[in-house]
Amino acid sequence: MHETLEKLPYTKLVDGDIPPWVRRFIKHTGKAINTYSMIREGDRVLLSVSGGKDSLALALALSLRRKWMPIKYELEALMINWIEHPIPEEYRTKLKRYFADLDIEFTIADEHQYPPSFKGEFNCYLCSRNRRRILFEECKRRDISIIAMGHHLDDLVETSMMNLFFRGKFNTMQPVQPFFGGKIQMVRPMIEIHEDRLKQLEAHYDLPVVKPVCPFDQTNIRAQLKPLIRQLSHIDKFAREHVYHAHTFEARV
Repeated sequence: MHETLEKLPYTKLVDGDIPPWVRRFIKHTGKAINTYSMIREGDRVLLSVSGGKDSLALALALSLRRKWMPIKYELEALMINWIEHPIPEEYRTKLKRYFADLDIEFTIADEHQYPPSFKGEFNCYLCSRNRRRILFEECKRRDISIIAMGHHLDDLVETSMMNLFFRGKFNTMQPVQPFFGGKIQMVRPMIEIHEDRLKQLEAHYDLPVVKPVCPFDQTNIRAQLKPLIRQLSHIDKFAREHVYHAHTFEARV
């Protein structure tokens, strides 16, 4: 049997003890930021936090990168905690400590996952739309124009396949996605990062990962596509990158 890996405190990374593979992850995230001009001097960025490994890894990368860069930008983080499926109380404290250590202002907003306007109907699309609505409202309240999402390369590939196979369209999530005529820009700094890299980070460091309950987590189409994409990557290890490069993306205006 394999020995259980004893996780290292994430504070080692905050204090500058960063192994080469983590440094490469941060720099690769920075590469996408620079390619698409996602974050600029003086920007205020709102991080959308789910509590999962992806959004916590993004917060870590942006916080540590900020120490190395000659430009200055502000980071704030918002976690939407669904009242119908709340996170355990202990994780509120853990997450608050994590973001304080990263020097990122952090807020937990308790919101209803099923607002009255849904009239009892609920699915992944409506959940995503409700989350986005809350983020937009919070941006307006805080006078912030940049929302950073924790989506990665695997998310982009899965979205591409979903749209191709089930909607007959070859489009996907964008590295930079403008809303309201560009007044708000949604950016995805980890769009070139493999999910396996984020799993490695979670396995090695004690990130306060908490996964809120999702009634469709294991039955939605995205979850069913994951093993198929893994199989394709066994045939060609660059399968995900090929899908990524098949799209045409524009930088932030």
